[in-house]
Amino acid sequence: MSQRELVILGTASQVPTKQRNHNGYLLRWDGEGLLFDPGEGTQRQMIYAGVSATDITRIGITHFHGDHSLGLAGVAQRISLDRVPHAVDVYYPASGEQYYQRLCNSTAYRHAADLRPRPIDAGGEMPAPDAAFTLRAARLSHPVEAFGYRLDEPDGRRIVPERLRALGLSGPVVGELQRTGRIEFDGRTVDLDEVSEPRFGQSFAFVMDTRLCDGVYELAEGVDMLVIEATFTDADSLLAEEYGHLTAGQAGKVAASAGVRTLVLTHFSQRYRTLEEHLEQARAQFDGEIVVAEDLARIPVPPRR
Repeated sequence: MSQRELVILGTASQVPTKQRNHNGYLLRWDGEGLLFDPGEGTQRQMIYAGVSATDITRIGITHFHGDHSLGLAGVAQRISLDRVPHAVDVYYPASGEQYYQRLCNSTAYRHAADLRPRPIDAGGEMPAPDAAFTLRAARLSHPVEAFGYRLDEPDGRRIVPERLRALGLSGPVVGELQRTGRIEFDGRTVDLDEVSEPRFGQSFAFVMDTRLCDGVYELAEGVDMLVIEATFTDADSLLAEEYGHLTAGQAGKVAASAGVRTLVLTHFSQRYRTLEEHLEQARAQFDGEIVVAEDLARIPVPPRR
């Protein structure tokens, strides 16, 4: 199993279908599990997908329309029921505080979870305690306040074993070199750069209900994986604009303009029985890897550049 992968829990928009549950996306990132936009039925989809409440370390809500947030009530209660031992940060638009409180306190249950609310007033970097990445939000354009999310891993360096062997380095001195960046060994100074090479950090963006706006491009710029709504086909672009959504062709243009590596299309209107047209329209704009999301699919984050 990939240490970094996207688990699709649902791909429908406002109305679920027999094939598509309401939204839900779990990003597995090493030891973290970031659950985005848990719609109605997310808790059951988690069972089908082999995802446990203990896997969840952070929750991101883009906005408080029901197909993106109604599942929070069940997920919050499940986190308590399973006595998840770690704190779970929950990010959401601050203007929806009343909805957050209602969902987390919608019925009587024993509150045993440590849910840490992280309301968002504006875009920018968000608190992500103990994370090996930065988490940022950007404002989107939708009839209600909405934010998209972006995860960035910092660049680092990778040790090259052949270079270590050439210098006769092994054991504890290697760890010391990684910690300090420079050691004295066998009568000479060895710098970390001599035995390592750059390791570029990976990135991920999550863009849901929105028209085209600056925030979309800010989130998508250069990411390894972009998960983005493609509610409508291009023929319904006027509907998309009116209701604050994107078409498949627009999603493809964003990916091409931003230099995305893997494009994941999702959040499909119930009016479309098949999604071949979505794929064709996105592909006409973007020649990189495109995945049309399906419920319960697992999509690996592409290898490092």
